[in-house]
Amino acid sequence: MAAFYDARGNIYGVVAPAALRRLGVALPGTAAEAARDRRLWAAQAIAALCDWAPGARPEGAKAHRCDGLLVGPFQAAAPFDLLIVNTDGTLAERSGNGLTIFAQALTEQGVLAATGETLLQVHHDQPGGASPVLTAVEPAQVSGVQGFWLDLGQPSFGPQAVAALGVEAVSLNGLQLSRVASLQRLHPQWDHSQFVRIGNPHCVTLVEEAAALPSNQQMLQAPLAEGLTATAFALPLGSGEPCPAGVNLQWAARESAQRIVARVFERGEGPTASSGTSASAVASAAWRVGWVKAGRVEVVMPGGTAPLMLQERGGELIRVSLFGTALALEA
Repeated sequence: MAAFYDARGNIYGVVAPAALRRLGVALPGTAAEAARDRRLWAAQAIAALCDWAPGARPEGAKAHRCDGLLVGPFQAAAPFDLLIVNTDGTLAERSGNGLTIFAQALTEQGVLAATGETLLQVHHDQPGGASPVLTAVEPAQVSGVQGFWLDLGQPSFGPQAVAALGVEAVSLNGLQLSRVASLQRLHPQWDHSQFVRIGNPHCVTLVEEAAALPSNQQMLQAPLAEGLTATAFALPLGSGEPCPAGVNLQWAARESAQRIVARVFERGEGPTASSGTSASAVASAAWRVGWVKAGRVEVVMPGGTAPLMLQERGGELIRVSLFGTALALEA
């Protein structure tokens, strides 16, 4: 069965391929094959491990009891292949909190390197991005807390980075950003967005006041929930606009120097307490518009605060690293 972990309010189940097959899920032999054929098994895996038991769903809770599954490792030694399965049965290219959880599970299994980097390889079937997506993970301590640094690599910016179509160019601080019409219709202050790809696609909407940030409860209620789902999700659940493959949505406001407050609505999932890659996208967008400088940055989300490290060279953001910890939950 799956072991469940919490990382900043994100809950994922970690399940070995052999254990998933013992449940009767028709998982192919390799991660690459499983990603290619995910329609044959992914929804079945979610139903087996992430659905609420009959009558067990608390009032007001999300449709599933976790944010998804981490299937792997497919090997006995590094590099380790895995699959990140969203609760709608799609595969994610990357999840910062998910990879933190996977690193913790590998540590408990005694196969993650105690020092130095271990390479994780996420296989997926999303168009517009290479598969697998590579992330180097290294055990570390930050402020006395034991966890992991994840090297997420170099972000790219703009509509072309996420294959966004039909968006209007707007200016902020002399920089070209984007206006996403479907977001502005939902809130007049949601009119300046920065598209970011950091393994997977993000749309970070920058607001001047924290009051313009949506709450997670608001994002679960009509009509906002329907509008955000249409924007974030790919067809058939969403509109596929502006991104045919869907896009993760974030909202960001400056709290203080090097500290940003954010909210997250994930494609394939909906509002979430936190997201490591979303925090990385928020920090990258904030750097690009001059809200933060390179170095240590904190992104504050309802599920917790994500420490990040931004590395700059020659006026270009060349590397984003995310620190995270994960806690095993009782069965």
